[in-house]
Amino acid sequence: MTTAKTRTFKSGNSEAVRIPKDMAFGEGVELVIVRSGDVMTLYPAPQKKSLKEMFQALRDLPGPGEIEERDTEEIPERPGL
Repeated sequence: MTTAKTRTFKSGNSEAVRIPKDMAFGEGVELVIVRSGDVMTLYPAPQKKSLKEMFQALRDLPGPGEIEERDTEEIPERPGL
């Protein structure tokens, strides 16, 4: 795991942070920021797929191996219930 220190600074009305070059995501990459207490985690936002692409991804998943059928259970007669 790579570790680096940096400082926050003002950019317009926002607080900003400079990400060191060796840890940068690249220019124009949309990021998700998650904050949990004092810890902030940044990661690239998942790429949005079209509905057609999502259906194709589902079709590409492997099918089930063998489908098992349940045994039929006989329910005993219980007088008085």
